[in-house]
Amino acid sequence: MTTTRDADRRPTPHAVEPQAPTAVVPAQPGPAAQAPSTGAGSARPGGGGRDRYIDSLRALALVRVVTYHLFGWVWLPILFPSMGIMFALAGSLMAASIDREQRHYAFVLAKRLRRLLPPLWAMGLVLVPLMLWWGWTVSGDMGSPLQWDTMLLWLMPLATPPGSAAGNDLVVPLWYISTYLWLMVLSPALLWLFRRWPKRMLALPVLFVALSTAGVIELSDRTGDTMLYVATYMGCWMLGFAHHDGLLRRIPLGRVVLLSLGLAAFGLYYAFAHPDPESGPNVSDIPMATTFYSLGVVLLLLRLYLDFSWMKKLPLLDGLVAAMNRRAMTIYLWGNTAIALALWGLSQSPYTERFTEDTANPWVAGLVSFAAVWVVVGAIVLGLGWVEDVAARRRPTLLPRAAKPGRRRAHHTAKTRVPQSGYVRRWTPEGAERA
Repeated sequence: MTTTRDADRRPTPHAVEPQAPTAVVPAQPGPAAQAPSTGAGSARPGGGGRDRYIDSLRALALVRVVTYHLFGWVWLPILFPSMGIMFALAGSLMAASIDREQRHYAFVLAKRLRRLLPPLWAMGLVLVPLMLWWGWTVSGDMGSPLQWDTMLLWLMPLATPPGSAAGNDLVVPLWYISTYLWLMVLSPALLWLFRRWPKRMLALPVLFVALSTAGVIELSDRTGDTMLYVATYMGCWMLGFAHHDGLLRRIPLGRVVLLSLGLAAFGLYYAFAHPDPESGPNVSDIPMATTFYSLGVVLLLLRLYLDFSWMKKLPLLDGLVAAMNRRAMTIYLWGNTAIALALWGLSQSPYTERFTEDTANPWVAGLVSFAAVWVVVGAIVLGLGWVEDVAARRRPTLLPRAAKPGRRRAHHTAKTRVPQSGYVRRWTPEGAERA
């Protein structure tokens, strides 16, 4: 039986130290959230421009992923379950795109693929030749055999693209791409079903993970890994649907808090009652724990939906968050490579003794390593981040900038197909399943 070990784990030390009832309403874009493959903030209901709360969640998720891969602190996935949050934001964005295109699902999928794949291809153009040059070897559970059929996954990641033993930790984040791809392809059907039977649809992936954990469903190969990843995060993806449709705002906050705490508590209980043989009670390595804990935290964060307009008074912080969202996919994909390069650079420094945990204060060593990693991330963003601009059909820039609110609203208005009456038919939650 597979686990989600590769989903959000620290790289290994030798290499490196993510048709129901309808109502007539005025045409307007619904609130949307975005995944690493996009880059610009979504419009907050009741106000123009970026959604700073959603953007901040995404930026914090990226920082947490890189920090976890660097230090491997098992409490970080408990403090902030980044992957569940990123999938929820992506699900909200996907629902907004489907609604905006009015059932032109092929166009939506083509557009999302156009923005998802080029950053992966750019990564493959760099890493695959390097892994071949180093010698493509496989050692135990490190690396995948070099085969032409699996190499094609670098072009269309229906499963996690392969890597060599030496480059295994550099390609760890790629499981996210294949999982995102399948959830994106399934979204038209998932959204249709979710709007009719939301509770049953949320329970379905949880049941699949439970059956897999119990051994009723055996998952043991690359395809099985992908199926487990999809099931583990499908619930969070559909919570993104609920966020977009406004369902979460209709639930009393007290009830949401109790439900969120219950889900998260069960996830923690399961992690400690059934620890992973290698990493112990690490939530991110245990599918059942990941599923329940992520659902609990994501539900609460999306229901709270705090007002972050205060960030406008802090232009440096606001600009940094906007820039990270514009380069989210680059930061996520290249985070482990940045860690490897930064640690290698520190090891080659004549002052390296000052920064090792054996001869210096571990907190100082950690801060120096952390700073070095983000310096390398910044360099990679400058060198390769423009690929995200090309994928989004924006003018390529070295320094990412937030989209102008006026242009964003004009873009969404142009994309909404409005009948002659000036209104669009949109789903409302009154027809969803009750009780």
